[in-house]
Amino acid sequence: MNGKSFVFLAFCLTGLFSSSESYSYQKSEEEGRSQSLSSKAGLGQETRAFFNARLSGEKKLFQISERIRDKSADEFAAQVWNTWKEANCDLDEEKLIPMTPLSDSIPGMWHLPDSLEPDADMPYYFGTKGRMPEEGYPLFVYLHGSGRKDAEWAAGFRICNMFKDAPSLYFIPQIPNTGPWYRWWQQSKQYAWEKLIRQVFLMDEVNQDRIYFLGVSEGGYGSQRLASFYADYLAAAGPMAGGEPLKNAPAENCASIGFSLRTGAKDYGFARCLLTGYVKEHFDSLEISHPGYFRHWVDVIPERGHGIDYRPTSPWLSGFKRNPWPSYVAWEDFSMDGRRREGFYNIQVLDRSCDAEDSRTYYEMSISDNKVSVSVSDVEYSTVETIPGTDIAMKFARSYSPSGNGRFIVYLNSAMVDVSKPVTVEVNGSIVFKGRLKADIKNMVNSCAVFFDPARVFPYAVEVVL
Repeated sequence: MNGKSFVFLAFCLTGLFSSSESYSYQKSEEEGRSQSLSSKAGLGQETRAFFNARLSGEKKLFQISERIRDKSADEFAAQVWNTWKEANCDLDEEKLIPMTPLSDSIPGMWHLPDSLEPDADMPYYFGTKGRMPEEGYPLFVYLHGSGRKDAEWAAGFRICNMFKDAPSLYFIPQIPNTGPWYRWWQQSKQYAWEKLIRQVFLMDEVNQDRIYFLGVSEGGYGSQRLASFYADYLAAAGPMAGGEPLKNAPAENCASIGFSLRTGAKDYGFARCLLTGYVKEHFDSLEISHPGYFRHWVDVIPERGHGIDYRPTSPWLSGFKRNPWPSYVAWEDFSMDGRRREGFYNIQVLDRSCDAEDSRTYYEMSISDNKVSVSVSDVEYSTVETIPGTDIAMKFARSYSPSGNGRFIVYLNSAMVDVSKPVTVEVNGSIVFKGRLKADIKNMVNSCAVFFDPARVFPYAVEVVL
């Protein structure tokens, strides 16, 4: 299911944006028995109540199990998605402004939650270039650099108009506040990105498999971090004149997306040129060990400082399309500004092996011949190099050890495995499931709530307890 048949209905982020790391399995009178959801009315009644609670901030799993036939999975997935849209439609929230030609310079405004950032008003442009393709516009999210925020926003607007990428749609925000709040990866901005993604995923005018993050300088740092954090929603990302330490943006998470990072060889500020070189080395190594997955263009440009030619990036990104169901997934589950993702691609975390903020878990999944192999490891970092003259870590060594506890769900669909045959799920070398998968309404409802993605309303699931 690709979601292109669904028209735009607005929705809000409130219930999905949470730092909660575990799930409550609350008993209810329905638990333990199967209630028929085969009728449209029944499906709507049960799922609507759950989605309403979810959007209000509750963190629990849908408990009502209803097995369905494999051949009916697409039909039921469509019903679940429509119910999700209905629940979101009724929420009182700020909607995206209507799309207009970018050249019209019509701004919108989002107010970010005071609990995440005080007085955070985010102006933005949401505009098109060229005529809409049949499959919908590709969406570019452009993040400006640091400096006077009004001047940087205006410069970003000019840059986006300059890119030769039409037909395209641009979301161009202005940073709400300066000083310590001048970071695109903070929780308040995470709220904005997830709200944006959810809303455009319900728009018929947007190609959900062609979303790109890019930015310059501070926007380069931001788009690099966000590329690693949100890779499962992206086709590609293109930070420019940046360079983050890889601990802040693990490259492994960028398997299956295109990644570009271009920085001047004389861009010495904050060791940007050195860090870009380390990023290139690591992506080169990953591409060799996993051919076809880590497609990248990381370039240290000779004789250039902080100012480079930005024009090549956007057209390069345009050549990539998202695969929402890759047969290889690498995910270093890390905390960004004190918050973690709830899931990634087809993995939903229920309980982490360690709750410490700086703890990290590495999931690596491969699917071949109806066998799903997952390794789960705890990750430890050690600093091996700092930025010259500072104590700022720049290069790291990592060690991995098998996770001894934790709980997660692996979601699957017929594009990933042959559901007419037995499927084997192996975790850290031990078989945790072997047999025919059973399509179930609850898997669709839970995955829809976690990923808010029409391509990831999964009929099948295997829960794993380490």
